[in-house]
Amino acid sequence: MKHWMIALVVAALALPGMAFAGQKATTIDELAQMFDASRCKACHGEIYRQWETSHHARPLMGVHGGLKDTPLAMAGATPWSPEHPSEATLETFPCFKCHLPQALTHAEDSVAAEYAQALLDQDRRKIGQLKITCIVCHNHRAIIHRLQEGEPEPNVLYGTRDIPNHPDPVFTEIRQSPVMKEPLYCGQCHGVGVNLEFGNPVQCATLYGSYQHAYIPAGGTQSCQDCHLYPKKDGFADHRMLPDWNDTELMSQRLAESLSLNMQAMGYEWLRAGGDRPNRLVIETKIDSKAGHRIPDG
Repeated sequence: MKHWMIALVVAALALPGMAFAGQKATTIDELAQMFDASRCKACHGEIYRQWETSHHARPLMGVHGGLKDTPLAMAGATPWSPEHPSEATLETFPCFKCHLPQALTHAEDSVAAEYAQALLDQDRRKIGQLKITCIVCHNHRAIIHRLQEGEPEPNVLYGTRDIPNHPDPVFTEIRQSPVMKEPLYCGQCHGVGVNLEFGNPVQCATLYGSYQHAYIPAGGTQSCQDCHLYPKKDGFADHRMLPDWNDTELMSQRLAESLSLNMQAMGYEWLRAGGDRPNRLVIETKIDSKAGHRIPDG
């Protein structure tokens, strides 16, 4: 019987999603395992390689490996900060709302306490396990109108078309998502600005708000997906989901394509008083943006 129990545990760990349905992770390792999508690369190798280079694969790492949440774990540094990392809870980290949404539904406070200690230790290996994986986007966050459409089903992935027989031991079906191609889908995280639901409001991403309130009223017609997931490669969207702020050369190229800078300079002498003729320089600049939202933002 003991050997059978060990075998069942090993099988459960090999099949994230189904094995942990209705359960909550108590450690970072458990949460990472629950949403691990590494087996997806067996069939979707190129898509998986693209995703591995994206910011979604390192949502808590910041740019160039910086651990952006570190102040939240430092006693007295922010209104959220606990006196000791062991006292951290999921509410300590408002950034989880978008940077690790699965923690809010599938983790205990002990995961937050472990995360706080990892931040103080600057343990990039441990923190790097926490990712926005295929399962997060194609199951956990794939349905928005849940009162009408229900919760995501545990054995279903959601995409741009129906595939009734999906060769996976857990996610055996793919259903067409009504929002996967819509800007609203991205707006769940790349949002409208201030998050007023927290005890201390947090000013964060405003991309979707900027898109809705400026780009669309000005006559814009493209969606987030048109610019950041397409054009398609070999029939599939580009899952790098550019931009990549770690790639300085590529970022410079994309910014140059989106922003134009016009500058005029005029020099003159200013006669303030007899014999006093200081030089003056007036520079007029104008920046035009072709992007669908304000830059920079998140």
